[in-house]
Amino acid sequence: MTLPSIKGDAIAAFPAERQKATVVTLPPAVPRRFDIIALATRLAQSIVPPLVVLLVLLAVWQVAFSGPGSSLPPPSEIWNESSDLILDPFFVNGTQDIGLGWRVIVSLERVAIGFGLAAVAGVLLGALVGQSVWMMRGLDPIFQVLRTVPPLAWLPISLAAFMDSRPSAIFVIFITAIWPVIINTAAGVRNIPEDYRNVARVLRLNQVEFFFKIMVPAAAPYIFSGLRIGVGLSWLAIVAAEMLTGGVGIGFFIWDAWNSSRLTDIIVALVYIGLVGFLLDRLVGFVGVIVTRGPAAS
Repeated sequence: MTLPSIKGDAIAAFPAERQKATVVTLPPAVPRRFDIIALATRLAQSIVPPLVVLLVLLAVWQVAFSGPGSSLPPPSEIWNESSDLILDPFFVNGTQDIGLGWRVIVSLERVAIGFGLAAVAGVLLGALVGQSVWMMRGLDPIFQVLRTVPPLAWLPISLAAFMDSRPSAIFVIFITAIWPVIINTAAGVRNIPEDYRNVARVLRLNQVEFFFKIMVPAAAPYIFSGLRIGVGLSWLAIVAAEMLTGGVGIGFFIWDAWNSSRLTDIIVALVYIGLVGFLLDRLVGFVGVIVTRGPAAS
């Protein structure tokens, strides 16, 4: 007795049209093109509104202070008297006669040192306060009192301690910028999910490993929020400190221009200060976005 073929019976069970396999060819991948129009649209949406507002403000300023006996110079007078500071910010005609670009670089050097020290010390102290309840109870009231002291109030103490204007200005930057870094870091450490801490216990991470692998990544958005506040306060503090300590920084330039009654130079210097402060804030925010890999710190 011949048994029927299982394969043949299985094939016969399907209609003829289902026995033929249909091969579907996917369309070739189209390379993603660079959309110039979309990029131009985004740039226009970001640049045109503030540019229009700026032009309107300049027009109002020009009309309001163009009359005789006005207390402030109009934009046209600023351009006529101080255009060299705008067009050539890196000229050098002597020890004190240098462009605003060089003065900004001198001030930025001091800010980099003071703010860098404040960032390192602030993150470490903030992590300590956030981790330990007893440290928080002991140090947090002291931090809250000290952070309310104005930056320039520290200048006489720093001059008496360091007896030099340069380290004194750096100390003022440090003591001004460290408080928001400490407070935000401590808040970030306290808000670390308990699951992360349990994972660290399971993996038996020591304190150093827990700091770099768990604490810093989890608290990074809080840390960079404090750093952005700190860098803004640092730039404010250095300008104020240089007005009193002298040197060639942007702050001393404003004070010297005031003593020489050069209001147009002061206004140009204020524009430089505002632009540099804006760039510093954006720079720290950009680094924060890269570190956190998301928009949390932006």
